[in-house]
Amino acid sequence: MSTTHQNTSGPTTGAQAVVQDAVDPARRPDVLLRVRRAPGHEPSVWWNIGAFVGFSIVVVALLSFIP
Repeated sequence: MSTTHQNTSGPTTGAQAVVQDAVDPARRPDVLLRVRRAPGHEPSVWWNIGAFVGFSIVVVALLSFIP
């Protein structure tokens, strides 16, 4: 019978070191538009849906001028 115990005072494994040194991708300086916001402050998905519908209407309207 083997039981697993977490030893916090012992040496760390490679996986634990990688997780400990991990950088949040949303906080990287080379990521321009990805921002992690506080819960409840995320933009609504309806903005993306509305932008898609609006852009589609504009494209169809512009294409209607082409004979």
